[in-house]
Amino acid sequence: MKWIIHRLQVPREHINLRLDQYLADAAIGLSRTQAKKIIDLGGVHIDGRRVRNCSTSPQPGHLIEVYIDQLPLDPYRIAESDILFQDDFIIVLNKPALVDTQPTHARFKGTVFEALQWHLRDPFRPHQKPEIGMIQRLDRGTSGVIVFSIHPRSHKEMTRIFLEHEVKKEYLALVHGTPAVQQGEIRSFLARSRKENRVKSVEKGGKEAITRYQLVESFSANYSLLNVEILTGRSHQIRAHMSESSWPLVGDKRYGGADEISGVKIQRPLLHAEKLAFRHPVLNRDMIFSVPVPDDFHNILTRLRRANG
Repeated sequence: MKWIIHRLQVPREHINLRLDQYLADAAIGLSRTQAKKIIDLGGVHIDGRRVRNCSTSPQPGHLIEVYIDQLPLDPYRIAESDILFQDDFIIVLNKPALVDTQPTHARFKGTVFEALQWHLRDPFRPHQKPEIGMIQRLDRGTSGVIVFSIHPRSHKEMTRIFLEHEVKKEYLALVHGTPAVQQGEIRSFLARSRKENRVKSVEKGGKEAITRYQLVESFSANYSLLNVEILTGRSHQIRAHMSESSWPLVGDKRYGGADEISGVKIQRPLLHAEKLAFRHPVLNRDMIFSVPVPDDFHNILTRLRRANG
């Protein structure tokens, strides 16, 4: 899903207007209501600084940048059903697809990080922000299990657990094609290519990435469901390794996957963080969390199984 970016230079003859009104009058296709929502989400920046107050008045010479990620303008909020576990030290969530883990240029409000701040806030001390440690990240399109530390006492140990790979992370991935062998391991060094705006394997300068896969199910229409375990946690690791193995994720246009199956539009890469296992950073006991694929993923699997006969 591509972003839309508008850049507006406020002219010298500018008449004093509120920011939401200025954007509504700027002929960039926004109503005043839409402008208010985008400002509230955090998608408007003036001279490089995020501005979330609609009553701010742009001044002559200001550069206004409007970032629109084309996702719903209503911010994500954590439902009780999203919480897999919570104590004084960590919280484990079932992250929905198409929600950013951390703030982006297009939004602060409605990311998982901000939604956690809202969920954990103290109503009697609204200006005191809760302690939240970003231990791991899932791509916007990826659904499934994700953990955060919510106490200084747990953050350092959780960070160590992930850095030293004392965690088991398993995913379900729907891919094009079928591996020649039912299980295997992919090792390479990954680096981001700015030119191609994607991660790829390189001979020098990258970070080691290790991905294991096992065939779960194959479909007659040349698709496969894989169980994927990552022993490292590189950005876009699964997406890059699957693509370079000629099995791009269904829905992952950036890495060569088609975004349609039998006329059904796929809104995201079909990758789901199914299982996460680690030792509790304070209580020192084993924790295992597992969640089924969400409806969009399940519906595609059902369609493919029916086609199999």
